[in-house]
Amino acid sequence: MRMSVMVTGGCGYIGAHVVHALQEAGTEVVVVDDLSYGKPTRIGNARLYGADVAAPGADERLIEIIRENGVDSVIHFAARKQVGESMEKPIWYYRQNLNGMINVLAAMAKTDAKKLVFSSSAATYGEPPVDVVPEDVQPMLPINPYGQTKLVGEWMARSCEKPHGIRFCALRYFNVAGCGPVELEDPAILNLIPMLFDRLKQGKAPAIFGDDYPTPDGTCVRDYIHVSDLADAHIAALGYLNQDERKYDAFNVGTGEGTSVRQIVDEVKKVTGLPFTEAVKPRRAGDPPHLIGDPSRINTEMGWHAKYNVHDIVESAWEAWQANPDHHIDVATWNQTD
Repeated sequence: MRMSVMVTGGCGYIGAHVVHALQEAGTEVVVVDDLSYGKPTRIGNARLYGADVAAPGADERLIEIIRENGVDSVIHFAARKQVGESMEKPIWYYRQNLNGMINVLAAMAKTDAKKLVFSSSAATYGEPPVDVVPEDVQPMLPINPYGQTKLVGEWMARSCEKPHGIRFCALRYFNVAGCGPVELEDPAILNLIPMLFDRLKQGKAPAIFGDDYPTPDGTCVRDYIHVSDLADAHIAALGYLNQDERKYDAFNVGTGEGTSVRQIVDEVKKVTGLPFTEAVKPRRAGDPPHLIGDPSRINTEMGWHAKYNVHDIVESAWEAWQANPDHHIDVATWNQTD
């Protein structure tokens, strides 16, 4: 049987881009998704199983799917990912994200699927003592339940390597944005750029949460990575796991360059041509001032390098937004109502 890759959460924003990249590379793909955010139309001819990986007994269902499809590798995205929501619903976040990881690992332990790429996060670093963060920075103290679940997920996978023969690496994403093919537009209004566009669609002022951080312009500084670059990193990670000798199991996926929220807002003004005025609101709980990733480890070990810049990110996101009839903004007639 030809081996395949199982992608949990493959109908979501990042997952669908990775499914697309895998298919472009000629890989057989199986998707497991509860469709709470994703759309089945986004995964081409990949086989889709509607299932919640965090549900009780989901490991048994995953075992069936893995065996039925000859899965030898898993890319695990399926999780909840909103920092603010995790502060409000910590128990739910622990249950969703950690149970999902337990079920994936339990299924892999009992099958021939022995390569795992885990969707981790820069949120694992919390408020690191340096502006540009290497993977081995200490201490790693996530400041919100979302980041805590990602760090614990890494611990869980690492602990399963020797007893269950699972080859594992975690990709710690920084701020993912932009779009590849326009039909893979971010379906949920959860990330900064689609949140800005959504406010503009409503004729409302886009919000900046906090302008009194200890940064050059007072707004949070982040490392923005194009989703297509991130998808390529997953392909590279699968190749890395084929190596018998691997130095590391955690990798930053970023550019090494910081961009402030206000700079993103200014880039949105340039790309859209809309003369909006933003609104400054209080800080959100759980947001660190700086978070920029040092990508030298993934550059060296996997040969992966980011290709796209912030302008590319905003421009591609805008093209995808405008291609969606439900989102399209008539620039000629647009005006801000508040």
